[in-house]
Amino acid sequence: MNLRRDVPILLAAVAAIIGASLDGDGRWLHWIAKPLATLLIAAMALRSADRWSATDTPSAHRTYARAILLGMAFSCIGDIALMLPFDAFVPGLIAFLLAHVCYIVAFREGFRAGRGLLFAAALLAVFAGINLAGLWPLLPTDLRIPVVVYVVVLALMATLALARAWSNNAATPSSPTSTRWAAIGAVLFVISDSVLAWDRFGGGLPAATLCVLSTYYAAQYCIARSVR
Repeated sequence: MNLRRDVPILLAAVAAIIGASLDGDGRWLHWIAKPLATLLIAAMALRSADRWSATDTPSAHRTYARAILLGMAFSCIGDIALMLPFDAFVPGLIAFLLAHVCYIVAFREGFRAGRGLLFAAALLAVFAGINLAGLWPLLPTDLRIPVVVYVVVLALMATLALARAWSNNAATPSSPTSTRWAAIGAVLFVISDSVLAWDRFGGGLPAATLCVLSTYYAAQYCIARSVR
């Protein structure tokens, strides 16, 4: 653990979670800390990418880092949209959709088809299908198609991340790699977005904000750590 790097991220994330529970003037803590935590995580990924010189780093690795950083930039836009005092859920949904598209571009690097892909695809398809089936009657009519598109893109992102990790682990089972960080982050993102959806459209869940934000920041942190 790098204290100089990780402690500011943890403090910003905790402040964002605490601020989300405050009303009135106390909300400023959430407004500042929520995007700040994402930016600090993105800065961590940027520092990792900057350690690569342009001459000795494969172009695929540079593409990976750039796609992750662009995804975090879209995530920060989504953070801001979802905490505005008026309903900007659709712009936030679009921003995070673009973030996942960027992560898909990144996770295609080093990807190999195989049994890992089939298992990951089946697992995510079942999970996404169960969630959509439960949420469908609760979704406003005008949001059904956007939510379906988002779920498909999110599931594809997680499928690629898991398939990469499983195929990589089969080759080097004893060493932790960036693919494992990416896979953990992708799974945490699926959990965060699922809880967010059920909280928003299912009438509210206990401790939803704590669960959504903690898994979200953990997801972004893990994805940032995959930039090595």
